[in-house]
Amino acid sequence: MTRTTPTPELACPIAPVVDIVFSRWTTPILWTLNEFGRMRFVELERRITTITPKVLTQRLRQLERDGLVVRTYHAEVPPRVEYEISELGRSLGPLFASLSEWSGNLGKVEAAREAYDSRCSTR
Repeated sequence: MTRTTPTPELACPIAPVVDIVFSRWTTPILWTLNEFGRMRFVELERRITTITPKVLTQRLRQLERDGLVVRTYHAEVPPRVEYEISELGRSLGPLFASLSEWSGNLGKVEAAREAYDSRCSTR
């Protein structure tokens, strides 16, 4: 009998979701757009102070491609571009709410890390 190793997607069906939603900067961008509504690039950049313009541009393009963000171009002088979370992006709200609720456990995580580190440093 031959055993085949399942693909990561079959072994863990949420892996593709995690790749989309939790790649670096996705969560802060979606959270910001959900909390503050439609925004221009500069406004997003001001709200997420640690992101570079290049990375923000890349992530917004990917989020637009994934259908989580809507980009609206206004043909005026000067041109104006706005971003907002899509309905598909908003559907992540319950997931983010659950994670926010779970974040109450971060103190326990930190305690576990400290206990582990102290055990490992005495070896």
